[in-house]
Amino acid sequence: MGDNQQEKQWPMISTEELAQHNTKDDCWIAINGFVFDVTKFMALHPGGAKILLDYGGQDATQIFYDLHKESVFEKYLPRLCIGRLEGDDEVETPGLISQVPYSEDILHRPSWHSPYMNESHALFRERIREWYMNEMEPMGKSLAQSGKLPSKKQIKMMGNVNFFRCLLGPGEHMKGQILFGMKGEDFDHFHEQIVIEERARMSEPSFVDAAGTGCIIGLPPVAHHASPEVREEILSGVFAGDKSICLAVSEPFVGSDVANVHTTAKITHDGEYYIVNGIKKWITGGMFADYFVTAVRTGGRGTKGISMLAIPRTEGVTTKPVKTLYGSTAGTALVIFEDAKVPAKYLLGRENEGFPIIMANFNHERWFAAVSVVGATRRLVEEVFTWTMNRRAFGKKLIDQAVVRFKLADMIAKVEALSSWTSLITYQMTKMTGFEQFIHLGSSMSILKYWMSRVAYELNDHSVELFGGRGLTKTGLGSRIATFSNQVKYGAILGGSESVMADLGVRLAQRAFPANAHL
Repeated sequence: MGDNQQEKQWPMISTEELAQHNTKDDCWIAINGFVFDVTKFMALHPGGAKILLDYGGQDATQIFYDLHKESVFEKYLPRLCIGRLEGDDEVETPGLISQVPYSEDILHRPSWHSPYMNESHALFRERIREWYMNEMEPMGKSLAQSGKLPSKKQIKMMGNVNFFRCLLGPGEHMKGQILFGMKGEDFDHFHEQIVIEERARMSEPSFVDAAGTGCIIGLPPVAHHASPEVREEILSGVFAGDKSICLAVSEPFVGSDVANVHTTAKITHDGEYYIVNGIKKWITGGMFADYFVTAVRTGGRGTKGISMLAIPRTEGVTTKPVKTLYGSTAGTALVIFEDAKVPAKYLLGRENEGFPIIMANFNHERWFAAVSVVGATRRLVEEVFTWTMNRRAFGKKLIDQAVVRFKLADMIAKVEALSSWTSLITYQMTKMTGFEQFIHLGSSMSILKYWMSRVAYELNDHSVELFGGRGLTKTGLGSRIATFSNQVKYGAILGGSESVMADLGVRLAQRAFPANAHL
């Protein structure tokens, strides 16, 4: 951002001098205490020259922020600013951590204390947010606007800073590593949560998915169930940013009904290879993946005939783009296996015992989805709160309307509840083994997945209504709202449809219901 520009020693300009420059041949305006010469810019102004001329020689701060985001001010400050307005108070540059109420985790609130996180987590959030803002956000906007996939060079850049290691969470792979200024040995599930929350704050969801979603949901089965040889091959390549990975479970025939996957893998007579045939669909990151962690049928019908293979991109593996609402950058793919010859060493776990691997991995995927919604909806609260505090309608600020305050309160309550429940589950992850998580967190993870999709949907509804037409517009003040609205239903579908998740959560709880419980 233009911190250096704001701290620069600008010449001082009086209000009297500003007032003299109010013609089409000589037009100045003041915004935030800075004076801009917009004479030549008037012909390029997207809203026409007349509105600039109407405010020529005046302080246009209020009307500017009625129409533009802070980023527009930052963009044109170094280009058009000619001085500071005399007698105007110094404008404090916003820090990395927002001061808007409820827009940040409790760790970052004055006098609040977190039962789970400490200063290492606070510092880690600041460092990774700065990296996302300076490196990832500009890249994401460029790719999303062009519809392009991330290049190998861009993926390598992420690998160079150990970003992909962070996405796998704590473990042996962290030993001896430095991650955004901290030792890998100190990295825990709350640091992992921060990485995912901050990732979700970025403005282009298709790029967010391109930047590691395949790793988050595709790498754990390899890390936990591959042979040492295959684990080293895949993890080292993905961590370095030299290779990409995706999870391939859903099919055109089955979505949430994983037990009935159609894709087959038949072992050759010599036991050296699996011959894979089938189709997978809606595979995030599939267009640029080098490995496909794939659910295949190696036995009979049902859950006991399913295995997991980490299939390299090889002859017989074809990917085609699937056009989705949020854009092409995520690399969502139709993956076609036609007599793909896969070495048997790429089997994950044991043959016909893949279904528990899928279910355990889904637990983590559902937690990841909830954490992502926490990050994205906190950003929504920040946007909506700021908008209602600045926007004027019917002679007063939006926030002065009781119905607006009610909607904002409803948004805050839901985000706070979701955040607290998610962090509670994260805490259990720090205390339980992977097997214990599989046994004891499945019900909570499933119902959390249902709840997070409901929260996202209802916050989206409030946000669009409060932003009005701007909430339906891809650019400008409501661009984040419109972008969130365009992908809000993804959370309800990916990782298990919300209604299926609600049902599954209760069915899993039923199993633990005590036989001697009576009213």
